Amino acid sequence: MNFLHAIILGIIQGVGEFLPISSSGHLVVIPYIFGWDYQGLNFDVALHFGTVLALITFFWKD
Repeated sequence: MNFLHAIILGIIQGVGEFLPISSSGHLVVIPYIFGWDYQGLNFDVALHFGTVLALITFFWKD
């Protein structure tokens, strides 16, 4: 997986996390559709962790 693929999957994860769709499912299906290598569970967990950090940062003062 190259850097561009990681950015694309990060955007899909970030948007999909707040919609009533499976963001984790999209992280598995999108690479399959485009013929990319599967990034593995560690990458998926890192994207979810990044989403949590973004939310904590955004809502820190609330």
